[in-house]
Amino acid sequence: MRETAVRVGVAVLGVSGAIVGVWAAFAPRSFYDDFPGLGQQWVSADGPFNEHLVRDVGELSLALAAVALLAVVWFTPAMVRAASIAWLVDGVLHLVYHVRHYDVLPTDERIASIASLTITPVLALVVLILSREFPSHGGMIQSSTPSSSSNMSPSTAPGARSSST
Repeated sequence: MRETAVRVGVAVLGVSGAIVGVWAAFAPRSFYDDFPGLGQQWVSADGPFNEHLVRDVGELSLALAAVALLAVVWFTPAMVRAASIAWLVDGVLHLVYHVRHYDVLPTDERIASIASLTITPVLALVVLILSREFPSHGGMIQSSTPSSSSNMSPSTAPGARSSST
């Protein structure tokens, strides 16, 4: 159950990043004018259009999406944690910016913007917390804490055949 929740959480982060990333990277003017859609315009309210900056945001969103989606595929503790930490850093900093500059939007859009921006860091934090205690079986590798078996060569590992038997 925990592994499924983590996999779904990382997938949601990856897919949402891919959607934003593709839109901003490949249709920057549309992203600037129309994000998040449904008649609201959250980006254009906060300064003049800069194609380079909007494309950069899209490309970085695609990079975050790639890391998250690779974490879904490879599903190792290190990969899941790296993806969730990256999304947590991005999400918190993005949220802080908008909380400090929320006056550019009408009240109803401020609430919607801040609420939606809270989802990413909360989801990333939940994934990070849930990934802390993965079992060492299944698709997950053991955590990176040292163990007595980590120094064993193949010939001394448990279950290895001895040359004298």
